[in-house]
Amino acid sequence: MLIQMVSINVKEGHAAEFLEAFRINYEGTRSEPGNLRFDVLRDPQDENTFLIYEVFQSAEALEEHRKTEHYKECVRMIDPILAGPRTKVYYNAEMADFL
Repeated sequence: MLIQMVSINVKEGHAAEFLEAFRINYEGTRSEPGNLRFDVLRDPQDENTFLIYEVFQSAEALEEHRKTEHYKECVRMIDPILAGPRTKVYYNAEMADFL
């Protein structure tokens, strides 16, 4: 199991646009066979800061996700409204680690 956490900051006034782009990605990703979880979290202190929490069955499932049209469309939509680069953190985990 692979966990990916992506931190994203968007330019002032573009939060609604960002959420629409991530709705497209969320709906598509949740239907992928290798996706176990996909959450879009918003910082309660800063409406322009988001954390994307994704869980995939494997690194290969994440790579397949990055080839999908919904992912590519989301990236295309958000790139112009980002306030800085996205940061990503990965964790490898086995279900036994959580029991």
